Amino acid sequence: MASRLVLRIQERFARLTMGEQKIAQLVLDRQDDILTHSATEIAEMAGVSKATAARFFRHLGYADFNEVKLQAREERNRTEPYGYSVGGSEQIALGKAIGTHLDLEIRNLTKTFEELRSDRIREAAELIEAAPRVWVLGFGAEEGFARYARLVLSRLRHSVMILGINQGSWAEDLAMTGPKDVLLLITLPPRPRILKPIVSYAETTRMNVVTIADRNYALEAQRFSRVVLPCHVSSFGLGPSHTALGSAIRLLAVAYASQAGKSAQQRSEIIAGIHEELEDMDR
Repeated sequence: MASRLVLRIQERFARLTMGEQKIAQLVLDRQDDILTHSATEIAEMAGVSKATAARFFRHLGYADFNEVKLQAREERNRTEPYGYSVGGSEQIALGKAIGTHLDLEIRNLTKTFEELRSDRIREAAELIEAAPRVWVLGFGAEEGFARYARLVLSRLRHSVMILGINQGSWAEDLAMTGPKDVLLLITLPPRPRILKPIVSYAETTRMNVVTIADRNYALEAQRFSRVVLPCHVSSFGLGPSHTALGSAIRLLAVAYASQAGKSAQQRSEIIAGIHEELEDMDR
């Protein structure tokens, strides 16, 4: 997918017509389709007219759809296609391994935030602000990131809890959830079977699910989530990289602090004061 096209959509999204926003959303959600479908096919998938599609690409500064495809093809040819795991015997030398690891992590961060729309971050922050309670859920390695998310958000607002923090307590924790609560789901593959019934219960109780996940899971997550924040997670083995995941959590906390304003600042100051009273932190 052409990152320049993503950036143009992000910059102009709010100024697009309703029909143009439909095709913009489709392009962002199904990025590889730029190279495999015609403008007519993309318009049909978005449920808009061919004229709307043509007008959309002109509004983004392109002469026509062929120019968009040419740009996407050029950028694809300059970018090595990574999957979850990238291997190769040339990575054995330590110095080269450090350099290639750094390059890949920077690529994950860059592509994640090139494609991440600011209105999605804002919507997630608004949901968290309006929520009576925020529940954070992560499995396996992502449990550590759930604890991190709980910590940074609890410094900014009340009632932030980890779902299922005690083994076998799913039913008890879910019984405490309710409408407008936020479930912040942090998930990468492999995903446990219990995830599906948990998100199903969240839908039943009208919780608002915010999912931070790998891009391959984004379409599935959209079925039960109000907001999905997809991340690039390619790595040189040992499973997906968590770098972009952690950064997305941090960005969400920053966005919430901006959204909540004075109340988040007061909460942070109260916690800092309690630490001083407890004398539990070195200066």
